[in-house]
Amino acid sequence: MTGALRQEEMSEQVLDSMELEKERGITIKAKAIRLKYIADNGEEYMLNLVDTPGHVDFSYEVSRTLVACEGAILLIDATQGIQAQTLANVYLAMENDLEILPALNKIDMVTAEVDRVMGEVTGVLGYTEKETYKVSGKTGTGVRELIEAVIEKVPPPSGDPEKPARALIFDSHYDRYKGVVAYVRVVDGNIMRGDKIKLMAQGTEVEVLDVGYFSPRECPVDGLMCGEVGYIATGLKQVGDCPVGDTITKISDPASEALGAYQAAKPMVFAGIFPTSVSDYQDLRDAMEKLKLNDAALTFEMENSPLMGHGFRCGFLGLLHMDIVYERLEREFGLALVITAPGVSYLITKNTGETITVTNPSEFPDPSEITSMQEPWVNVHIITPAAYIGTVMEMERDCGGIHKHTEYLGVAMGEDKSAQRVQLDYDMPLRAIITDFYDKLKSRTRGYASLDYELEGYRETRLVRVDILVNGEMVDAFSRIVPPEQAQSVGRALVHKLRGVIPRHLFVIPIQACVGGRILARADIAARRKDVLAKCYGGDITRKRKLLEKQKEGKKKMKTIGRVEVPKEAFLSVLTTDEESD
Repeated sequence: MTGALRQEEMSEQVLDSMELEKERGITIKAKAIRLKYIADNGEEYMLNLVDTPGHVDFSYEVSRTLVACEGAILLIDATQGIQAQTLANVYLAMENDLEILPALNKIDMVTAEVDRVMGEVTGVLGYTEKETYKVSGKTGTGVRELIEAVIEKVPPPSGDPEKPARALIFDSHYDRYKGVVAYVRVVDGNIMRGDKIKLMAQGTEVEVLDVGYFSPRECPVDGLMCGEVGYIATGLKQVGDCPVGDTITKISDPASEALGAYQAAKPMVFAGIFPTSVSDYQDLRDAMEKLKLNDAALTFEMENSPLMGHGFRCGFLGLLHMDIVYERLEREFGLALVITAPGVSYLITKNTGETITVTNPSEFPDPSEITSMQEPWVNVHIITPAAYIGTVMEMERDCGGIHKHTEYLGVAMGEDKSAQRVQLDYDMPLRAIITDFYDKLKSRTRGYASLDYELEGYRETRLVRVDILVNGEMVDAFSRIVPPEQAQSVGRALVHKLRGVIPRHLFVIPIQACVGGRILARADIAARRKDVLAKCYGGDITRKRKLLEKQKEGKKKMKTIGRVEVPKEAFLSVLTTDEESD
């Protein structure tokens, strides 16, 4: 419609260009583009648009984008209705005082329920039917009316072209030829190719090698003016020298005050990532730093495991975020990795009065040293058809959730009241939802339920650490922190899952789950056994017994000096193991 792409250049997912995005049908990275549009009044307008992810795990991408914008188009799927994360994003936009334009998308689909979803929009969000636009991105229906509304209702960028240059870095990526490429929104002044610039918070000084914008391909220009959005190639090779949220100004005419920086992302899920080969550690480190530049929500620090060697303890916003980071490291950087079971951070007060933060189960102190402990709780919002209320409430109760509020959204259409959608609000411990709670919720509600959550704070709790011993040696990657009443069922589930994925060796491998010195469950992996009697055709029984005794002694010796090779599949298989896996 704007001429940015020719018909033959169109594809199913233009902005979702990452391989993982195309495979999963989701948006992972926010994409900024510039379009030129000729309005009905004959004027030409420049539209700077950012496509953001919708999943709760990538809400940091949304929050960073909203800071740099004047308005937001709230897309609501006409086949699904309002989702839990839809409400969360509405509140984010309101906090940033943005002009919000609600729009129902996919109205051309046979399964679209326009009247029902419109009822939810008016009842829940408070927008009238006249204020809500009905569009189809596939056929183009209503898109021109929506763009005209953006031009009419969303204010143009504020800023002064005569003031010293100030540009906000809202995203970045690493290019092997151009170095760090920063995505910026110019608030005041201008940034031209060849300018000497400075990052006000970091203090880094560089020359602008290249400048341009995305439409959606890279379009180099001489400079970016006040109010424009584009990219700046800095040539920086150290990825930490150009952080997201910093302000760029010119060295020749520097600004006196920086723009408001972003709030740092708060990781909610922690897991260890290790290379399968010790020699790949430096490659993993470089890959983590480059990915951090592209994903500002990722945090990591060095970690050492007795079994797996050097790696990193990483902080993620959620399970999907963890899964995407792991996949990107393997695909984009060609690494073979092992990831440990996810966990959360705990605040533990020791007998000495010292309070420590524990993110790794291996650092969990002995129970005799603990005075009190606290774990993170979250506010959970689930939107589901009324028919599944009982199922959802049962899941929440099993996870230790505390019910807070139930609200019916909109008005049920027709006679089928069970199709009406309900929002359930709970308080829950974060550890209860970081494994496969979301997958279970989707399966038990046939995919109709949606989930959103935000950190509430820390509450008192009582937990123990379940350790897994493989051939008498503790594998810290398998350790879990659980309530005492769940320790035995979780330990038994882990032991039986590992027995099926660890290959047989030439000696018997005992797998044990324990809390402290108490064994909770055990399973043995039988040894591979050579038939040493195959060459004995008859003869004295003592000869056979001698061969068997010799084999037995060899197995005994092998067990004491042998090392169990735990395959990568074993670490991945226990990521979703819980007490229901028995």
